Amino acid sequence: VSTIMSASTTTLRYPGYMNNDLIGLIASLIPTPRLHFLMTGYTPLTTDQSVASVRKTTVLDVMRRLLQPKNVMVSTGRDRQTNHCYIAILNIIQGEVDPTQVHKSLQRIRERKLANFIPWGPASIQVALSRKSPYLPSAHRVSGLMMANHTSISS
Repeated sequence: VSTIMSASTTTLRYPGYMNNDLIGLIASLIPTPRLHFLMTGYTPLTTDQSVASVRKTTVLDVMRRLLQPKNVMVSTGRDRQTNHCYIAILNIIQGEVDPTQVHKSLQRIRERKLANFIPWGPASIQVALSRKSPYLPSAHRVSGLMMANHTSISS
């Protein structure tokens, strides 16, 4: 939980061009007050013993893993009969990141249709880049936090 809380406030502690206040983060995820089904995901979430088992942490790998249900921090009843979808996604990517890698990763995710969005809203993943904390040692070059508004939380 502390890793998720730390990653969710990294853009506030190390402000950049965008996403540097809490209201801005939440406003981009919740289009109307009644649609507030927030969830988080984090990768690579490792213990000291399992650090070696994570093969690589490129921007594409991190963004792809964030969309996998096993990396989401809530347990929802995602079943195949119900078409749940994302209302909004904000990925906070920490570490050594080139913005062109982010653009290529977003294109690959869109081409492979890895994220199913609502039909009446923007179908894109927002990305905030942040540097890693100098006080927290990490074995990974890149890590990511997904803050998402998803309809499966409502059921």
